[in-house]
Amino acid sequence: MGATTPQLIEPMRAVLVDAVPDDDDRWSYEIKWDGMRAIAVVEHGVLRLHTANLLDATDRFPELQALAAAIAPRTAVLDGEIVTLDDRGIPDFGRLQPRIQAHSPASVQQAAARQPVVYVLFDLLALDGRDLTALPYEQRRSMLRDLITPGPAWRVTEAWTGGGRELLEVMRDRGLEGLIAKRLGSRYEPGRRSGAWRKLKVRQQQELVVGGWLPGKGARLPTFGALLVGYIDGPSLRYAGRVGTGFDHRELHELRRLLDARSTDRCPFDPPPPAAVRKLARWSEPTLVVEVAFREWTADGILRQPVYLGQRIDKDPSQVVREQA
Repeated sequence: MGATTPQLIEPMRAVLVDAVPDDDDRWSYEIKWDGMRAIAVVEHGVLRLHTANLLDATDRFPELQALAAAIAPRTAVLDGEIVTLDDRGIPDFGRLQPRIQAHSPASVQQAAARQPVVYVLFDLLALDGRDLTALPYEQRRSMLRDLITPGPAWRVTEAWTGGGRELLEVMRDRGLEGLIAKRLGSRYEPGRRSGAWRKLKVRQQQELVVGGWLPGKGARLPTFGALLVGYIDGPSLRYAGRVGTGFDHRELHELRRLLDARSTDRCPFDPPPPAAVRKLARWSEPTLVVEVAFREWTADGILRQPVYLGQRIDKDPSQVVREQA
């Protein structure tokens, strides 16, 4: 076993829907974890972590190396979500930000000491050189449970067959983001957004691309007043509004640094924002992705009451589309 080097597999993605499937008993439901998607490749007792857009994130989460030792000498490709939990055990994406943004060994060590993470596993894509993606969901999940013993920084997520409506209310009551519904008998479709996996959210939240910013006033003068955000619509970046709340002091300065590094004279939005916004706007290359919570979309496609939640280094800007449900 382990003679074949495991290959990195691009993650499967879910489709956002607004209702539990009618054939409820043919679906399995898992918690929708509010964190960073991560594919783990394990070989020779070493774990390599990759984001959803296949960037290497191994060095940012050193405490997860023990997972590789726990399953050695076997090789595997695992799919899951890296999360930070609050005092109630609820995922907090804001607390994950320092872990995501730490780069140097010293900053990684400091961030890890302040805020531990948990790798919540939900799929097994390859084992001992065998590609498992064509196997039914239930079989992959059973093999995952047999392989993984819960540890100090990892666990296998719970799953329930049927009862989606009741489970969604439980998620709402506990302050969780929602559910992922997975069709029983379905295969894993690498790199695809598939209807065999469906997102059911109890709050409005999605990724958006930053295309510029507005200057700040008063205490915000050294940083910025609001981010200008949008989503990919065909070949264009469609303007979706401004986000001016949800930032702490550290994040304001970090984002301003990132915006300055991406500064451009060209407006990336098509069509451009309203004239009142364009008059003050500073533009940036549309390569920075952020997570935003909001109340609703307006009739003209603008976010209502948006609040910044954090950066998404695990998302490819070219794949950030408006979720329609």
